Amino acid sequence: MSNRIITISREFGSGGRTIGRKTAERLGIPCYDAELIQKLAEESGFSADYIKEEGEYAAGGPLSPFLSNRSMGPTNQDTLWNIQRKIILELAEKGSCVIVGRCADFILHDRADCLKVFVHADMEHRAERIVKEYGERPETPEQRLKAKDKRRAAYHRFYTDMKWGRAQNYHICLDSGALGIERCVEILVGLY
Repeated sequence: MSNRIITISREFGSGGRTIGRKTAERLGIPCYDAELIQKLAEESGFSADYIKEEGEYAAGGPLSPFLSNRSMGPTNQDTLWNIQRKIILELAEKGSCVIVGRCADFILHDRADCLKVFVHADMEHRAERIVKEYGERPETPEQRLKAKDKRRAAYHRFYTDMKWGRAQNYHICLDSGALGIERCVEILVGLY
């Protein structure tokens, strides 16, 4: 039997990371999220903090027209993308797993054994979650949610030429606000 992979793309604050971890635990397979950042840091020489804060977002920032000028050679983001792609392909060959974020859905799009998932929730649910889970200030969580999602979408579009969050790009889209974290996990375990 070939390795079976679940990739989870998610809106910020929707609980996608938690769903990924819990699904992997229930299935007895590894979940790669922060571990991917660590592997990227080891192979690239960039700090884990840089990768976490800039690596997945920089292409969509206000300087992106300048960053994408490759006439001077690959950018830091291009270097990280290539290493990230290599690591994700290696992990998928190594064994069944759950991979959260990092455009794994696109990188593994040719694999028949890959379940591509998008987790989302309404703004109110996500705002409440990041205040509770991440200690975000209750006055402005919506601004942070919109900014993070905008940068994720821009990054995804920049490297994949696909629209992030568009249902046609995934096998299943789960509304964690309506379904709850545990029900989303049950659904993914059942599909696996």
